[in-house]
Amino acid sequence: MSTGPADLLRHLCDTTSARLSGAELRERVAQVRAGLDAPLRVAVAGAVSSGKSTLVNALLGLPVAPVDAGECTFVVTQYEYGEDDGRITIELLDGGVAHSRLSPGHRLPSELGVDVARIRRLRVSLNLPSLRTVTIIDTPGMNTVTAANERAARSMLFGSGEEDDRAQAMIYVLRYVQKFDDTTLAEFRGLTDACGMSCVNTLAVLGQVDRRGDEGDPWPTARRLAAKGYEDLRTSVFDVVPVIGLLAETARALPLGGEEVAALETLAGLDEDDLEDYLLDLDDFRSAPEIPVPAEVRHRLVERLHRYGITSAVEAVRAAGTVSPEALTSHLLERSGYSSAGRAATGSVAAGIAHFARRADQLKALDALTRLRALARTPAMGADRATLDALAAQLDENRPIATSLGGLRIFTAAEALGRGTLVLNEEMTAELLRLARHDEPAEQLGLPAGASSEQIAAAATAASMRWRTLAMMSEGRAGGHRARDVLTVLEDLVSAALEEQAPSGGGGGEKLPPVRVDPAAIETLRASPMVPADDRRALELLLSGAELATQLGAPPGTPRAEIAGYAAALSARFRTLTHRPLPLRQRRAAETLCEAYETIWSHHADGS
Repeated sequence: MSTGPADLLRHLCDTTSARLSGAELRERVAQVRAGLDAPLRVAVAGAVSSGKSTLVNALLGLPVAPVDAGECTFVVTQYEYGEDDGRITIELLDGGVAHSRLSPGHRLPSELGVDVARIRRLRVSLNLPSLRTVTIIDTPGMNTVTAANERAARSMLFGSGEEDDRAQAMIYVLRYVQKFDDTTLAEFRGLTDACGMSCVNTLAVLGQVDRRGDEGDPWPTARRLAAKGYEDLRTSVFDVVPVIGLLAETARALPLGGEEVAALETLAGLDEDDLEDYLLDLDDFRSAPEIPVPAEVRHRLVERLHRYGITSAVEAVRAAGTVSPEALTSHLLERSGYSSAGRAATGSVAAGIAHFARRADQLKALDALTRLRALARTPAMGADRATLDALAAQLDENRPIATSLGGLRIFTAAEALGRGTLVLNEEMTAELLRLARHDEPAEQLGLPAGASSEQIAAAATAASMRWRTLAMMSEGRAGGHRARDVLTVLEDLVSAALEEQAPSGGGGGEKLPPVRVDPAAIETLRASPMVPADDRRALELLLSGAELATQLGAPPGTPRAEIAGYAAALSARFRTLTHRPLPLRQRRAAETLCEAYETIWSHHADGS
């Protein structure tokens, strides 16, 4: 069973803590360790009046977050799992703690009993299964996305400028506009960068897409704007998705009751043109005495559905003749854009949250790496200084602590792209972002769903040629290391696809003669404790294989193109040794071996 990044970092935290004598340093390591076991922290941020609070309520499935300008809208509020449902812990700036409870109906109280200026953060316990894996952090609305500096940005979004008080992913709600100007784009990128966010852990949401009065159906324009927004922000966000947060909140947190459904059925019986005229001015709709629905019910419909929601619900009633509250709730959720059609990996808020949940361990590990690197730079004396220096050496980004951190390679490369330390052409930018956005190999490589293992292996091999060239051209620089990270992932995709292709009874193709290797170099590496057992087995095969395929661990008679894939994958495995502090003789042996594998790959990559 392989060790994942989070497990590896837990062990590193444990061993580092055991060697530290300073209580404060041990506590900081313990906080990093605890973060690896805690739910993923997802902050919801956005401009004032962008629809952020309605989206938070939709995410929770409860009407907890206030949408009016009460005290709680000015403080950071963290919604976390807890069996004491409704308990509010009020953390104060002076380190003190006060307590309160949610009001009936799972709502934050209008007054907290504590001066808001003294509050650092609210922590609300909710007995929701979804919060076992994801903690939702509601942040105060901002008039602009500009952040003067990193500490100010973290304080604005998360309640503190401290390094260890930060979210591990972010949903940013943008006002619905017709286009993003250069200033807005630059400010957004600056904010995400200051808060440690990137295209692997940031989802941008276009809220209130129904508020344009000149379109009966807002979705065609909203989807075009979201697609254009993604093109503009793709190196900073995982996706840009449109949503009608009010409908999502109503469907998930405040479902319509029988009185509202009956009112909608009555409205469905009115003349279509008359109802359209009433809805042109929602104040008239609320107050018009001739509409056969009580004014207070019309008021609730406007507050919970607005114009587009009422129109859409009435259309659903007219189409069905009659509709149950459950069916109407399902219809409104679909029209809100909150959920994806089917199991789409992108395109909606629900898909974005699912993406964060699937990548939770990796995102937490990425955050832990950042925090441990900051900790390693902390001033210290004596033995603690030596321990922190050892920690820094193990976390050096150019020498990953182990191949087990391979799951983070695409994340670090995508971050480097966003920060400008990895410069790519359009084709390779698209390749990297597909690898970061998707989980299935076919989607990662831009292939149609259901692509064969042969197609996957061919596409990954073709891409690896580009990334190998970039890695070699940028050898020794940060961009070269990140390019090699991507190359390793692509070669892993080749290997996995070839394993699926391999027939159980042997390859059946032509037998290629074994390649000549330097036995002394291989024996030098086999004797090194830095070489894992699986890699020593690969070295043994290289020495003992009777034909080229078996030298690489492939079935006898494996076709040439597949042999190239095996060689590429092995080259990437052993290339990691050259980034480790090996003795000179072992380093040269590893370089010789990599050159041998890369020669095999180059001779057989085209299958001829």
